[in-house]
Amino acid sequence: MTHIYRLLVTFTFILAFPLSAFASGNDYTIGAGDKIQIIVYGEEELTIEELYIDSSGEFDYPYLGQLMAIGKTTEQLKAEIIRGLKGDYLVSPKVRVGIVGYRSIFVNGEIKKPGGYEYQPGLTVDKAIALAGGFTERAARKSIYITREDKNEPKNRVSLSHMVAPGDIIVIEQSFF
Repeated sequence: MTHIYRLLVTFTFILAFPLSAFASGNDYTIGAGDKIQIIVYGEEELTIEELYIDSSGEFDYPYLGQLMAIGKTTEQLKAEIIRGLKGDYLVSPKVRVGIVGYRSIFVNGEIKKPGGYEYQPGLTVDKAIALAGGFTERAARKSIYITREDKNEPKNRVSLSHMVAPGDIIVIEQSFF
């Protein structure tokens, strides 16, 4: 009976996580505007269903105090929480950290509905433009630029198939003709 119970508990634990938590990838770094979820199996008081990461990047976590999330992957944050809880608080903590909401991208210029849109994994420039209602009649379809949130680089000219990252600012310039 214990073996069946363990299988049931493991299966329930896996189902408890939203699919978006698995979609984030191992190299995605948490940034201001992301929403994360921290689940510690069997420890309801240590579980946070949804936590908005503000511009400070810090949040209060039970027993561990202030933790910094910005610039870390979900795996790095998970490892930090496990290290902090292991020993004094829990013997063998089972922790899962996932992204439940991504920070916005911004689409501006010659498009029908300029503004901020939630990033989605696999987002390309053409998909972002579609989210923003498409090009206006005056859009220069080959004059599309991206400014990266985390880079101190000037804006870069990109193609419609270019991958978009969270926090990117996409600008579609006006055609002269």
